[in-house]
Amino acid sequence: MNKENFRILVVDDEKSLVTLFSRILKKEGYNVKTSTNPETALRIIEDFSPNLIVSDLKMPGMSGLELLRHVKKQAPATDFIILTAYATVENAVDAMKSGAIDYLIKPLKDPEELRLAVGKVMERQSLISSTELWREQLADGLPPVEVVFCGMEEVWKEVQQVAGTDATVLLHGESGTGKSLLAKVMHHLSGRSGGFVELNCAAIPENLIESELFGHERGAFTGAVNSRQGKFELAQDGTIFLDEIGEMPMASQSKLLRILQERSFERVGGTVTLTTNARIIAATNQDLEERIAEKQFREDLYYRLNVFPIKIPPLRKRADTVPVLAKYFVRVISARVGKPVPEITDEAMRQLEAYNWPGNIRELHNVLERAIILSTHGEIRLPPLSTANHEGQARSFKGMVEFEPKRLDELEREAIEATLEKTGGHRRKAAELLGISLRALQYKIKNYKMGK
Repeated sequence: MNKENFRILVVDDEKSLVTLFSRILKKEGYNVKTSTNPETALRIIEDFSPNLIVSDLKMPGMSGLELLRHVKKQAPATDFIILTAYATVENAVDAMKSGAIDYLIKPLKDPEELRLAVGKVMERQSLISSTELWREQLADGLPPVEVVFCGMEEVWKEVQQVAGTDATVLLHGESGTGKSLLAKVMHHLSGRSGGFVELNCAAIPENLIESELFGHERGAFTGAVNSRQGKFELAQDGTIFLDEIGEMPMASQSKLLRILQERSFERVGGTVTLTTNARIIAATNQDLEERIAEKQFREDLYYRLNVFPIKIPPLRKRADTVPVLAKYFVRVISARVGKPVPEITDEAMRQLEAYNWPGNIRELHNVLERAIILSTHGEIRLPPLSTANHEGQARSFKGMVEFEPKRLDELEREAIEATLEKTGGHRRKAAELLGISLRALQYKIKNYKMGK
């Protein structure tokens, strides 16, 4: 959707304000009509079908709230921005509960306030429109596009540009931001006939990762009693997702580089050269350039992987999307655990919106799952959420031992979980804090089945 096709109706009984707003918006390229009378505005709406109405709240004859409710009955997709004076901010909030998408306090301090507010509405409607074109192409079980990319309109644009190509994609993002889900969405939008094959590079022991990637022949090593296809063979005509690529051993990196360059490989212990047309999507929560400087990641491989980089923002950078994500998770989790969908109390929602979410979307999902299981009277209530609580978990194990004796392996698992939480999922930092090697940590994570 471009600006000239985005229709805006400005309604206010102050003619000077209508003229000013119209001038600002037309200069931006929007298609704008105006009215100083809400009754007249209704007739304009019938012919003009605006995408957005910018309306004053207090007007003679019909209030902006009445206009909003009338229009929403006839055209629920039409968005509203309410204008209000300082004394009526509370009424503007009520208007938003009735369906307004935003409000502006007049007089405006800067025309940029109007431009930004309108721009956000157009981006949102563009996302919804493009979503309709893709909706049928998503596989069953994946969240709707408008949920996956909530608050990430720029990321959605990038995904649309690259999904149908063969370009290698590198997803950058903190642990828990949904990199795996994003890769699955890209695969299902790609139209590829093959499957989606996933490998967590940090969860496989170093001596087995090449077998996982490239397969092996019978007798290639102790325990190889049969020949086996690797992930690249299984991903033929499809997509292979290499998660936590920064943890891949250096020896395996050189062989991955060959696949990216030549699209060919041999199974471990084999002599026959195989080819692959699998599309590669890799992901990392680390700074790979920093890993290159540490001599832990090949620079030439980095440039081969970083053909089309996509940065996924952490949840704290798009906190206004928490209500949308929370309501979606509540519906999905309730269906899975077999409970009626509870209501999120106003206080619980305020807690969710105020929290910093160091574990990102994964942590939000886990908090809500626990809350739903414990919910009573059809309501979700939450204990106090605090990042400081997470940072203090690793220090609390001594007290846990004193008051609640546990098996050693249970304590070790809890210590690993708390330390990973503290480091935002960064395994190398977690290993340093725990006083063990990275490989030892990876083995324990796999042994305790502490997946993504």
